[in-house]
Amino acid sequence: MGKTELIITIILFNIFFVLFVAAVMVYIRKYKQRKREYMNEIEVKNEIHKREILATQLEIQQATMQQIGRELHDNIGQKLTLVSLYTQQLLYENRVPEVSERIDQVSQIINQSLQDLRSLSKTLTDDNINQKEIVTLIQEEVDNTNTFKRCHVTFEHNFKQLDLGFVHKNVLLRITQEFIQNSIKHAHCKNIFINLNTSDDILWELNLKDDGIGFDSTKIKSNGIGLTNMKNRAAIIGADYSLESKENTGTTLNIILKKQP
Repeated sequence: MGKTELIITIILFNIFFVLFVAAVMVYIRKYKQRKREYMNEIEVKNEIHKREILATQLEIQQATMQQIGRELHDNIGQKLTLVSLYTQQLLYENRVPEVSERIDQVSQIINQSLQDLRSLSKTLTDDNINQKEIVTLIQEEVDNTNTFKRCHVTFEHNFKQLDLGFVHKNVLLRITQEFIQNSIKHAHCKNIFINLNTSDDILWELNLKDDGIGFDSTKIKSNGIGLTNMKNRAAIIGADYSLESKENTGTTLNIILKKQP
C-alpha cells in the first residue's frame, strides 16, 4: 500500500509539474504576444505621428510662403511703387539732359524690380492647390509639358471629382511633376502615361509610366534623380510606393493610398 501511494504521488507530482510548465509556457507566449502587439501599436502610433508632423510642416511651409508673398506685395511693393512715382516726377521736373538720362535709367531699374517683385509675390501667394481639383492641377501640368513638344504626355482618370485636402493634392502634384521632369531629363522618353484612378478598396492610385531608356535600380544611388523626394512625399500621407525600371524598357511608378478600415 505504501508503494502504491508513493507511485500515485509521483504520478500526480509529474502531472502537476507538466501542467505548471504548460501554464508557464502559455503565460510566456501570451506575454510575448502582448509585448509584440504593444510594440506594434507604439510603432503604428509613431508612424502616424511622424506623418502628421510631416503634413503639418508642409501646411506651415505653404502658409509661410503665402505670408511672405503678401508682405512683399503690401510692404516692399508699395515702397517701390512710391519710389517709382518720385523718379517719374524728377524726370518730369529735371531739364538737364544728362541727369534726365540717369534718372530714366534708375526709373527703369526700379520698374523692372517692381515687376519682378510682383511676379514673385504672385507665385508665393498662388493658392492653386487649394482652389483647384487634382485633375485640373495635373492636366495643367500635362498641357504645359506638351507645349514644349519634347515628349507627349497623356493623362486619364476614372472619376469626375475626387475630394482631397491640400496635403494629398500637393503630394500627387509634386510627384507627378518630379516624374515628368526626371523622364524628360534622364529617360529621354517619347511618351509619358499618367493614370489616376479610384475604387472601392483604395482612395486613389497614381500610375506614372514612360517609354524611356530605363535604368538598373540596383546601380542608382538613394538620392539619384529625385527618387528619394518622391518616396518621401508618398510617406507623408502613408501611401504605398512602388518603382520598377529596367534598362531599355522604361520606368513605372505606382503610388497607392488605401482606404482606412
